[in-house]
Amino acid sequence: MTAKATLWTGRVLSGLVIAFLTMDGAIKLVPIQPVTDSLRELGYPTSDSFARFLGVVTLVCTALYAWPRTSILGAVLLTGMMGGAIATHLRIGDPLFSHTLFGVYLGLFLWGGLWLRSGRLRQVMPISQS
Repeated sequence: MTAKATLWTGRVLSGLVIAFLTMDGAIKLVPIQPVTDSLRELGYPTSDSFARFLGVVTLVCTALYAWPRTSILGAVLLTGMMGGAIATHLRIGDPLFSHTLFGVYLGLFLWGGLWLRSGRLRQVMPISQS
């Protein structure tokens, strides 16, 4: 794969993650009924302030991931959030492949996109030693 194709593949993967998480954070800022219902089902407080808090945290971490200078920090923080989501779905017994592992899928896109678009990260975490 050429350097240009690698960069653009990484941008597309990262863009998908950014778009999804931006939408996820934004709908929590204006807590609509489906957000409140899902918080209740997951065992979290259903207050508007809690939903907004989750939305702000998601958007801040996503912004850090989107900005190239802070993308690794954003990826680490988002990985922590995905771990919390995975633990929540495990705790309530949601289906494994569709719900519980969704955080793993998102994390793979997140780190894969960052790895492809960041030469710094490829130097620190090479896939193979040549």
